[in-house]
Amino acid sequence: MLIKGNLYRFLLILIFCLLVTLEAADLLLPHFFHSIKITGYVTIGIYMAAIFTLFLLTKEFDQKAKELQKNQQKMKNIFDSLDVAIWSHDLKNDTLLITPGIEKLYGYKLENFYQNSYLWKEVIYPEDLHVLEERQKKIANGENVTSQYRIIRPDGEVRWIQDSGIPTFDSKGEFVDFSSVLFDITDRKESEGLYQSLVEMSPDIIAVVYNGKIEYINEAGCKVIGAECQEQVVGQSAKSFVPAQITDLIKNKVSSTRKVENERYNFEFQVKRIDGECIDVEMVARSILYEGRFAIQVVGRDITQRKKSEQTIKFMAFYDTLTGLPNRNQFRNHLNDVLQHQQNKMHAVIFLDLDRFKIINDTKGHTVGDHILQKVAGRLEKAVQNEGLVSRQGGDEFIIVLEDIDKENASQVAKRILNEFSHPFDVNNEEFYVTPSIGISIYPTDGNDEETLIKNADTAMYQAKDRGKNTYQFYSNNLDGISTWKMKLENWLRRAMEQNQMTLHYQPQFHLVTGKIVGVEALIRWNHPEYGYIAPSEFIPLAEETGLIVPLGKWILRVACEQRKAWKDAGFNDFPIAVNVSVRQFQDEHFIQFISGMLEDVGLEANYLELEITESLMQNLENSTIILNQLKSLGVLLSVDDFGTGYSSLSYLKHLPIDKIKIVKSFVDDITNHSNQGMMVKTIIDMGVNLKFTVIAEGIETEEQVTFLTRNACQIGQGYYYSKPLSAEKLENFLFEDKVKLRPDMNEE
Repeated sequence: MLIKGNLYRFLLILIFCLLVTLEAADLLLPHFFHSIKITGYVTIGIYMAAIFTLFLLTKEFDQKAKELQKNQQKMKNIFDSLDVAIWSHDLKNDTLLITPGIEKLYGYKLENFYQNSYLWKEVIYPEDLHVLEERQKKIANGENVTSQYRIIRPDGEVRWIQDSGIPTFDSKGEFVDFSSVLFDITDRKESEGLYQSLVEMSPDIIAVVYNGKIEYINEAGCKVIGAECQEQVVGQSAKSFVPAQITDLIKNKVSSTRKVENERYNFEFQVKRIDGECIDVEMVARSILYEGRFAIQVVGRDITQRKKSEQTIKFMAFYDTLTGLPNRNQFRNHLNDVLQHQQNKMHAVIFLDLDRFKIINDTKGHTVGDHILQKVAGRLEKAVQNEGLVSRQGGDEFIIVLEDIDKENASQVAKRILNEFSHPFDVNNEEFYVTPSIGISIYPTDGNDEETLIKNADTAMYQAKDRGKNTYQFYSNNLDGISTWKMKLENWLRRAMEQNQMTLHYQPQFHLVTGKIVGVEALIRWNHPEYGYIAPSEFIPLAEETGLIVPLGKWILRVACEQRKAWKDAGFNDFPIAVNVSVRQFQDEHFIQFISGMLEDVGLEANYLELEITESLMQNLENSTIILNQLKSLGVLLSVDDFGTGYSSLSYLKHLPIDKIKIVKSFVDDITNHSNQGMMVKTIIDMGVNLKFTVIAEGIETEEQVTFLTRNACQIGQGYYYSKPLSAEKLENFLFEDKVKLRPDMNEE
């Protein structure tokens, strides 16, 4: 606008001067100018044309000025919208020009920078001040310089700045001007930092390969291939670590022109470490731009352990980990295959169970038991030779299939097995005698499918046990009577519970020194109206198998507690009543609530109830410990029944809230067996005393047994030597009599 105004003034002055000149000439030189007056008018016309031309030029200049002003405003708006500032310093005139964008970048007012031209330096992050020294050196050499540093804004926020400086020197080489363009690059730097930290901190292998060479690899990748630093790997050919066929395959797939953009490819292969060891790797590869070039990015991980685990799982799915024999699944698959492809031939299935193995396993420990099972597997394979497949079904059970064999030859194999077991097993310089009970079924006479053949061989095996063990038995239809009996017994058992055919008898427990009654065990009895007396050993296992033990157990507990409450009311206050509890009862989620509620209903204090548990509960130690502690918190007494025949281990038994342990009758019987002189009983007593358990011996029948138990500090005993289990009425009479031994007439049920 200033230029435009001056131009107008210049044109008016010019016109005024022309008019004054012409008028003066007419007055002073009239005659001369008269002759040329016409010429003067022409001249005026020329001047007027020139003036008009200048006017048009002025108008066009005015239009250009407006456009320039408009463009300047646009540029200002652009600069204001961007995180950009321009800093220009004329060193000759010491004139500083700063765009307003610096306020947005630094957070300070524009005038603050004019007032303090060093403010931009003063707010630089202390750790980045070294950048200024490097920057100053390049500027002194006349080089353009781009620097990146952090600044601290007034509110404490730290931002990244990119500063591109351009120095200007005159013809004499003097530094006369400096301009700088400033950008906020915080988002970019933080993204780069985040990406870099993710890459470097990733537990996975991350690498970039270009033209067959490794351009980059992270720390995790170095560790996987056994490198101490990146320099050992970067620049190396990828084929130094990966087989050539794999690198070529990855390159062909990733670089294919038909591939989808950003498509990833999965590979599994082996990588050769620097130390020569091979490891399994799972890897994903894709094409990327790396430093302006198309390269291959790979992300992978070491899956060596996973591969080993998969192989282990696969092995475990079909083989027994202890013996290495095929397991149940592998055996069934093999037997089905044999039956499908050899239908016109005879085959035999042998079901084998070790006799009394649990006693060895639990008294000597699982380590000894495992060694014996491994030796058993070897002897079975030796006996069977190449005539069939030996498998372990679990525990001490083994199944063998003999292919293309008749009954006579199957009998020969069974005899060879028995002969192999005639020799003791030597473990840790101790000899253990283990015998098998063998059941045999023949295809196709005893079954056409694997399930039937196994079931019938199992049935025959139990018949072998009934015949004294250490023998073999072929399946026959007559053995089906066992299954029929079990079905009939189950129906009777359900009806017996409905019709109250069950009763409880009670066997007293005595202090072996004083002869006083210190406890009573409740025992169930079943007198069938037609069949007569059925032993608990027959129906209790069936009740366990069918789940009937849960309602039956609740009935036993309630009746026993009601009887104990009656005796308490009659004045007998100094002993608890013991009731056996099964594993199935413990598995009932409402068991604790039942015990608590039942005691409250009966009106009996918890310390009058003693629960006898079996060692099989310890198979699920974690759950059993919780339940036992809950029972203990109620005040119930706890004892382990038939100790030494189950799964007990001192490593956890001493941590359980157990009050008593009961020595099984079979061990007590061994007291009179002079070959071992009751060593097992003595060992159990010593252990119980050391762990501060009360030790009860059951099944006492002779004076010799009582003497031995007393001499070895066993506190309590029960058995026919003192009393058979009695009805409630007879036991009550016995309590009144308070005698050590019953009269002859009281030894009757």
